[in-house]
Amino acid sequence: MAIPYPHFIATEKAAMDAGLLHPSSSPSVIFTQDDLKKIAAYKAVEYVESGMVLGLGTGSTAKHAVERIGELLRQGKLKDIVGIPTSKMTHEQALSLGIPLSDLDSHPVVDLAIDGADEVDPFLNLVKGRGGSLLREKMVESACKKFIVIVDESKLVNHVGGSGLAMPVEVIPFCWRFSAERLRKLFEEAGCVAKLRTFGEKEEPFVTDNGNFIVDLYFERSIGDLKAASDAILQLAGVVEHGMFLDMATTVIVAGELGLTVKNK
Repeated sequence: MAIPYPHFIATEKAAMDAGLLHPSSSPSVIFTQDDLKKIAAYKAVEYVESGMVLGLGTGSTAKHAVERIGELLRQGKLKDIVGIPTSKMTHEQALSLGIPLSDLDSHPVVDLAIDGADEVDPFLNLVKGRGGSLLREKMVESACKKFIVIVDESKLVNHVGGSGLAMPVEVIPFCWRFSAERLRKLFEEAGCVAKLRTFGEKEEPFVTDNGNFIVDLYFERSIGDLKAASDAILQLAGVVEHGMFLDMATTVIVAGELGLTVKNK
């Protein structure tokens, strides 16, 4: 989908840095959804300073931020950056861009993480992990002093699960059907459907970087108290982690029809 995108001061620099806007551009520019993700990502990278330990997110939005960090390092505008990737995919991307990498064992405190999200509610609670990297993302982003989330406005919801799309839960492969049914029963009143994530024509189980499966939960109605829901999920033996990131985001940058919106906790 392409939408007209008027000039806004907060947006213009990020759009120019991203190569999507030029001084001679007309007052209304047509940007695609991926363009909006790129603008939000470039705006987030403005928060990065030399010497930082950075959590490098995963997904179609976060990849633009990783790309920008690599570009600024090559230009000498950033120095002494250490990146901690949240997936094998991001690890490979960062290496290809020349970003020095480490891990939480060596750097247990992360200055800043930048990542996308699948849903953002009015209280900046998130759903993440539709790309399958929720466990490593949560480990890195829970160790951050600041966590900046970058999204386009299609990710904004009234409540967690409000998009009708998946809320992922990472489970061990052993007796996954048993785990899926227990998860479904937890949220029966919310009209929950639990499905094993698969891929390809043969519908093979999707396997995470950690060798686990993902059960996607779909809700017809709100699941209510998110903290209680989180605790209930994590108490189930066989569950590794879920995709609700509660009270973790410190800033959310939203790219939309009216420009960039920055929401702070």
